[in-house]
Amino acid sequence: MESMLGKQQAVINEEVLERQQMIDCRPAMVLEGRVIICQRCGTRHVKTDVRLPSGHYYCPSCSRYGRITSEHQLCWQSSQVQPIDHQVVFPGVLTTFQKAISDRLVRNYQEGRSTLVWSVTGSGKTEMMFETIAAARQKGARVAIVSPRIDVCRELHPRIQQAFPNEACLLLYGDSEEPYRYTHLLVATTHQLLHFYRSFPLIIVDEVDAFPYEGDEQLRYGLQQALTENGALIYLSATPSDRLLKEISGTFQIEKMPLRFHQRPLIVPQLYWLEKWRRLDQRKSWRRSFVKELQRLAEKNFVLVFCPSIPYMERVAAVIAKELPDYSISSVSSKDVQRSEKVTEARQRAFQILFTTMILERGVTFERVSVIVLGANHSIYTKSALVQIAGRVDRKGAFNHGEVLFCYNQMTPAIRKAIAEIKAMNQLAQRWLADDL
Repeated sequence: MESMLGKQQAVINEEVLERQQMIDCRPAMVLEGRVIICQRCGTRHVKTDVRLPSGHYYCPSCSRYGRITSEHQLCWQSSQVQPIDHQVVFPGVLTTFQKAISDRLVRNYQEGRSTLVWSVTGSGKTEMMFETIAAARQKGARVAIVSPRIDVCRELHPRIQQAFPNEACLLLYGDSEEPYRYTHLLVATTHQLLHFYRSFPLIIVDEVDAFPYEGDEQLRYGLQQALTENGALIYLSATPSDRLLKEISGTFQIEKMPLRFHQRPLIVPQLYWLEKWRRLDQRKSWRRSFVKELQRLAEKNFVLVFCPSIPYMERVAAVIAKELPDYSISSVSSKDVQRSEKVTEARQRAFQILFTTMILERGVTFERVSVIVLGANHSIYTKSALVQIAGRVDRKGAFNHGEVLFCYNQMTPAIRKAIAEIKAMNQLAQRWLADDL
């Protein structure tokens, strides 16, 4: 029973009858004519396609979370609301601009309104959430802080723990070391919300525009199912998509934050023509100018080199490492079993140059860093991705002349829009500073 506290679980019908006085249940599958609907993930299937020999039906769409059939009930045990007076332990002081948005977020939550915080990278958007989380906890509400990216969740968890030292806070994702237990604060991947039903009066979604949440109907369903009736959402994004802006139009408040915490402007990417970027590993002459730029940047800062694919990254990183034997060079991708360790080592400046894929596009902070995007015109680099990648530079600490280079051999709408958006946010920031709100 303990595992059902605040979390739903698929239970065979016969088992439900034995303990129905202690839990709430709903059918796992709902029949609707020729269609059967999974109530865990919201997917609709033609009955004949998912019929088992036993006569029951199953859902193949969410089977990775545990098999679910029409023989199951989704059951959970509700928790008691316990108002608690918690104070936030801020690691620093909110700026005037951050405090204004923080106050509006608290007001929106108390009035039952959802909010999109459209906030540039490095603006301290997590810290702007703390007062709203505290307001929810003072009412006894349970709060989920979620993101599509595991790396973002790992970054968020210690910051939430630091801000709320008197609260138990669980970090939950697919391969998380700690099993589920009931806590009033939960940091999790958006996938984990499929295991909850009407559990959270407040859900904060960091990087709401990120893959795989963006455009995934199953994850969107899970989010809505995990939210209590009349609950509030807070979406955080530096690069909300047109689809998202259209979806929330008229139902969400939108708060823009064009200023970083240190109030320096975003670094505007430089365009660097690299004719043979696709074949850098094949001829030394094709990469000569690139290697010189790489050395120039590495003399001042740690350098992150973003690559459009894992095989490409591995090939280019290998030849550059041979060509620059005096430099500490490594690479990291989603398939790297040492992924977490390498990110930690990069923060400790174990490398001078780190080749990476899109896994470090967002949610990670390095001091004294410059960024290169190899093949910025590749289709994998959307406008949002390019803005996020550029936002890795000058997020924290004193300015150390970090640069952003978009290496390309063809101009794309994504490159144009990314640079235009960065410049537009910088112009809005200048107006804010001039007007002082």
